[in-house]
Amino acid sequence: MKLQRKNRLRALSLGAVAVTGALTLTACGSDDTGGGSAGGSSAPANSKIDCGDAKGQLLADGSSAQKNAIDAWVKQYTASCKSVQINYKGSGSGAGITAFTQGQVAFAGSDSALKPEEVTASKEVCKGGQGIDLPMVGGPIAVGYNVPGVDSLVLDAKTLALIFDSKITNWNDKAIKALNPDAKLPDLKIQPYHRSDESGTTDNFTKYLIAAAPDNWKYEGGKAWQAKGGQSAQGSSGVAQGVKETKGAISYMELSYAKDGMSTVDIKTGATEPVKATVENATKAISEAQVVGTGKDLALKLNYTPTAEGAYPITLVTYEIVCDKGNKADTLPATKSFLTYIASEDGQGLLADAGYAPMPEEIITKVRSTISGLS
Repeated sequence: MKLQRKNRLRALSLGAVAVTGALTLTACGSDDTGGGSAGGSSAPANSKIDCGDAKGQLLADGSSAQKNAIDAWVKQYTASCKSVQINYKGSGSGAGITAFTQGQVAFAGSDSALKPEEVTASKEVCKGGQGIDLPMVGGPIAVGYNVPGVDSLVLDAKTLALIFDSKITNWNDKAIKALNPDAKLPDLKIQPYHRSDESGTTDNFTKYLIAAAPDNWKYEGGKAWQAKGGQSAQGSSGVAQGVKETKGAISYMELSYAKDGMSTVDIKTGATEPVKATVENATKAISEAQVVGTGKDLALKLNYTPTAEGAYPITLVTYEIVCDKGNKADTLPATKSFLTYIASEDGQGLLADAGYAPMPEEIITKVRSTISGLS
């Protein structure tokens, strides 16, 4: 895509808060509807939600990164719009885009913007239109680890690249020691976990390695993991579980999955001090993103090598992917109603408590306008 305009984003003031309590984790790719059965939700009805003519069942799939956010949104939305059932399966960004381009879902979630060939494929189901990217959820990709006796750990892009490329294989390696001179690093094998499914989280994590350690990460990147070695697991919940259960393990996952006492790596950047994985620190980096989408598409280019103090470099933005024109008549009312709610001030306001960052006002205003024009 050609660069149409570059907008420096304002700081995400709403997202600049610490995580106050991640939502209960649900397994990615399960048949859980995230509270999609309207009659079963215990959330109080929100009078600000406009249900319009929305009714029936809304199927969606994609990013497991946003699954906890979707669950929170669905619970609130279906409490007000009782004639709608929403089933979002967090099967991964790649699966979501495939389902969308095959016409199986009303919208998809992806942690990577549509590729040109995916836009082309979307035109087969978006009659007279095409798939577009609507940035809806932001946040840090935490690097969780399980090393007994090590409660604080600093790594940089080069060391992470060598670990995930199976070239640093033990926790007492001299490169790790140099970054952690006061830590009691054990003689323990490193067990790096990566996603087995096509994942936008993988795409963003490897974009960071490519940008920040180009001499040490020679893979081209993308949703599919390319490096050799290591162990794999399905979805964000899968790699998180692998880290929790395996001594010596390390993996990348959204902050909302790095909980229940899991330790996360502080990332050494060009700033004076290593940076912790928090919503607030991710916000500082995401605020430097640029809009690179054309037309109604609002794809963003993230800055993976920030040097500002406290700017966490490994971030992602999750997009809701939908047809700008040519949406199915039976699902269009519910699609517009639900997307309108999650882009609203109330919808975005739920994100911080779930470990995510809302979109900046400059961007979410454009998202709202685009949703209103869906047809």
